[in-house]
Amino acid sequence: MTPQAPTIFSLQAPKDISLTEIEAELNQIWQSYGITGEDGGLPAATRATTFTLVVYEPEETQYLLAALGFYNGPIDGILGPQTDVALRLVQQKYGLPETGTATPETLTALREEFAKRQGNGNGATADNGGNGSYRFNAASPTIADEIALRNPCRIIALCPIAGEDEGVKAQVSAYCPIQKQSSSTLICCEYITLSGTTAALERVGGMIPALLIGGLPKFLWWKATPDPDNSLFKRLAAICNNVIVDSCNFNEPESDLLSLQELVETGVPLADLNWRRLSAWQELTAEAYDPPHRRAALREVDKVTIDYEKGNPAQALLFLAWLASRLQWQPVSYQKESGDYDITRIHFVAQDQRQVEAELAGVPVADAGQIGGDLIALRLSSTNPQADCGTVICSETGGCMRMETHGGAQAAGLFQQVSSLSEQKAEALLSQQVQRWGRESLFEESLAVIAQILKSGVKS
Repeated sequence: MTPQAPTIFSLQAPKDISLTEIEAELNQIWQSYGITGEDGGLPAATRATTFTLVVYEPEETQYLLAALGFYNGPIDGILGPQTDVALRLVQQKYGLPETGTATPETLTALREEFAKRQGNGNGATADNGGNGSYRFNAASPTIADEIALRNPCRIIALCPIAGEDEGVKAQVSAYCPIQKQSSSTLICCEYITLSGTTAALERVGGMIPALLIGGLPKFLWWKATPDPDNSLFKRLAAICNNVIVDSCNFNEPESDLLSLQELVETGVPLADLNWRRLSAWQELTAEAYDPPHRRAALREVDKVTIDYEKGNPAQALLFLAWLASRLQWQPVSYQKESGDYDITRIHFVAQDQRQVEAELAGVPVADAGQIGGDLIALRLSSTNPQADCGTVICSETGGCMRMETHGGAQAAGLFQQVSSLSEQKAEALLSQQVQRWGRESLFEESLAVIAQILKSGVKS
């Protein structure tokens, strides 16, 4: 059941303005409202006093959906519930498989329809969100609203779009969720939306830093893979406290993770929402070896099996790299085989020169979730039958059953199950990520191990 969204008070509905009027217009919004409410009937409102979040949406999915009247939410880069529904409507209309995701066929249909309407002079009108505006839907909170519930902030959405280069269009708005438990002050977010072709956005890149609130933390949420050669990315990454990505969306996970490692080496402070999704798995793994006798047996682990939803091995690689970095395993070979199951075999050498074998299995699932490559189950065991180190952790019964019948020299002595993963959605994870900033040593160490793994062998 979807929790009831808070009531939203609109200080300013989406308003088209010129680039030079952005700050003046935002100031006017607050001057019009006044410090204690416009009529004394509403509490004081707190203006953007915690951080600035820049959201870059490179796939143009939400913009096209909004321009064609299928979507009226914010252009925030999150393919959440509203976008899922909109994509299914498009797929129904054009006779495409109803996946709720931005498949290449769906994007092609959207682009063709967008181009056709522009060519006929029948662009979308303001009442259907055609300019990419943010029209809040209280029934389906989105990433911006998840953040606004916790902190007054400024969100700048950069929306590259297809078509002719007509410069950059700007829009501002401001919304305040009214919460019963804290009714003394409205917690408000300011929204700035800049849309134009990629080239147009890069041209105005020099003015974007001036829109970031001075003296406060600054975050860059860059959807898909960061491009080190993109001038806008380089400009923003250089001035932000954190560059946030989500490797579950990477098109080529192995090479894209290598790109992340290269960015870390250049000093970019990276955070990956997919890394946050592993926290429950990491915690349960650590807890499994808390007892003194199992702690000693941990060094006997020399077989690791990880099952994940076929399609994106990023989570599996990140977890294995974390484990290897903690146990100081050195990767020596890497081999990947594609088929019904995507099998990756990685061999390590432990500090005592023992051989360690890991297998990552991309398992085809009938009903894949929104998160590409979610872990299903993992098994740690030993070729030493006397070692009490066997552990199985899973997210569902089926995953544990497959691990039990997987075979091996040692039966698992401990079973644990990861609890509900509903908090793994990007909305919640991003709202947590903006509570911290700077470099994340464990994540960076794991990326370094992934780089060693991928460079230790060739795919077959």
